[in-house]
Amino acid sequence: MERIERKVLKEKPAAGAELGFGKYFTDYLFTMRYESGRGWHSPRIEPNEPLAFDLASSVFHYGQGVFEGMKAFLQPDGSVAIFRPEENWARMERSCERLCIPPVPADLAEEGLEELIRLERDWIPRGEGTALYIRPAVVATRPALGVHASDRYLFFILLSPVGNYYARGLAPTRLVAEDTFVRCPIGGTGEAKCLGNYAVSLKAGELAEKAGYDQVLWLDAAEHRYIEEAGSMNAFFVLGGEVVTPALVGSILHGVTRKSCLTLLREKGIPVSERRISIEEVTAGAESGALTEAFGTGTAAVVSPIGDIRYRGKDYAIGGTGEIARMLYGELTGIQRGRLPDRFGWLRKI
Repeated sequence: MERIERKVLKEKPAAGAELGFGKYFTDYLFTMRYESGRGWHSPRIEPNEPLAFDLASSVFHYGQGVFEGMKAFLQPDGSVAIFRPEENWARMERSCERLCIPPVPADLAEEGLEELIRLERDWIPRGEGTALYIRPAVVATRPALGVHASDRYLFFILLSPVGNYYARGLAPTRLVAEDTFVRCPIGGTGEAKCLGNYAVSLKAGELAEKAGYDQVLWLDAAEHRYIEEAGSMNAFFVLGGEVVTPALVGSILHGVTRKSCLTLLREKGIPVSERRISIEEVTAGAESGALTEAFGTGTAAVVSPIGDIRYRGKDYAIGGTGEIARMLYGELTGIQRGRLPDRFGWLRKI
């Protein structure tokens, strides 16, 4: 694998600095390119510097691009571990298929990622709630107009030392149930982690923030009734002692953290179901007391409690950080950081 040296290294954030999320990037990145008839080629580690793109590149005009999100953590024995990367590579393959992008060879991508992390090991933060965030992405680079799948692509991996996704950590978030805008209909790209899904979410997100809320609680596109995702997270609700999360019906992202939480809940014998859940069921549960807690899950936030939900002009209080959300957060971060046994084989040690 080719490696190009950087002439001047960046200054790393000081120990204990407020990292935020996605504000700092390491010295190097991994890249490889695709051309029709040649396949994926030229894997290399190069300085993380601005790249030149032809302004006619397909990604700028037709949004043909997908990405992933993972995290790496320092372990007590001094090694580095990535949390469930095989799940992310498999999801990226499904996203690529939906966007007519040639599949990225997972073995080559993983090899590049591990070599990159070895090189950038000193960028991994050590503080509680911090991690090295990993952003693999593929974008279409064919310099031509016309609504067709590109014949050229760039795959890259960025690394970013991060803190909590939400500045308040495990403090409950406030959501607005969105019944005007929609994220994605069944049959669309909801299951794919593609650029357009996030672009269409921005308007509703901005309006929610202006109203004093943290995120949007998305409802289905057909009836504006069934809950889908909580901003950039999968949603969970504890109703009558059962943990309920929306079923993966084709418009919801297959979250790796969601899948991990379901495994943990079932291991502990906590009743859990994946089904359609309406906003009316949630608000009625909040009023009656049947809804005892709610939370979102995702790579960036891990587990984020939901404190209240606004729906059609009314706020429905759910409460603080519940026992189940706290347990899941403790279990997940404990496994990720090597404080708890990796009993499911979720860590890829480097």
